Amino acid sequence: MEMAGLLDILGIGQLRLKNRIVLPAMATEMANDSGEVTESHIRHYKERAALLGLIIVEHCFISISGRRSFKQLGIDRDELIPGFKRLVNAVHDYQTCIAVQINHAGRATTSKICGDQPIAPSPIPILDKLETPRKIVKSDMDEISEDFVKAACRAVKSGFDAVEIHGAHGFLLNQFTSPLSNKRSDVFGGSFENRIRFPLEVIKNVKESIGEETILIYRIGADDMHPLGFNIEEAKKFAKLLVNTGVQILDVSRGLCGSRPLKHQGFFIDIASKIKSAVNVPVIGVGGIIDPLFADNVILNGKADLVAVGRALLKDPHWARKSVETLNKR
Repeated sequence: MEMAGLLDILGIGQLRLKNRIVLPAMATEMANDSGEVTESHIRHYKERAALLGLIIVEHCFISISGRRSFKQLGIDRDELIPGFKRLVNAVHDYQTCIAVQINHAGRATTSKICGDQPIAPSPIPILDKLETPRKIVKSDMDEISEDFVKAACRAVKSGFDAVEIHGAHGFLLNQFTSPLSNKRSDVFGGSFENRIRFPLEVIKNVKESIGEETILIYRIGADDMHPLGFNIEEAKKFAKLLVNTGVQILDVSRGLCGSRPLKHQGFFIDIASKIKSAVNVPVIGVGGIIDPLFADNVILNGKADLVAVGRALLKDPHWARKSVETLNKR
């Protein structure tokens, strides 16, 4: 059987992606002070939409307590839905599928931004760079889980084809999974099973709320790149449980070490390949990819099912068109 390539269609549930090129979620800091979609957002995504299989709109805060920056998009209240509808319709004009990433920053914010002491699984600051967070209690967790559900439902009402939950790059759900940031002694800390308990509860509640028609994506922080951190073997086990709980696409990145690029092209493809070997759902690979032939080979060689191209598309909005032309000339 011939292997699929970058330009081949991919069906996921009721979703049909016209190719395997993904614009990943990347913060643009284009929102106004209320977290609303602006004309700058619509121009930004519309300019890149034409020949992409999937756009994942940048991370949106689900509550003020989880806001990462002043110019971050919000999805914490119904008044924001009309702006998202306009953005979705602008992308759908190109028959391109669109998702939105929802997120809680946890300790990766400040009281100046979120209005109160940041919260986290344990009262551990990020390398002494930010203030010490308050330890999350169960009532906080119940509220945050409900905030994720409400945010996901707003995404559905806005017309998004998929919802991505952010569990990487040192944000709240990643803070729970990592033993570096989670030092709890209750049922939400300690063992691997306990550290993944809250993220799985969030996934379960969100999936039950949005139903089968809306695709659920999870951005997994698959490796903290620290000898005492969350590692790829734990990530493979976690990935299986995520799929069993309702996740239909896994977007594979790193954990507490963040999203900054390494020097070589495709620097996260290795961990995407390892996660792909453990699950039976499509996997997105990412990592400083600039060459369409490299991206095509990632798919052809079975290392990932989709390839996310971030910085190259930021630099050149027409990267996808040029890449399609290059690949069709072979």
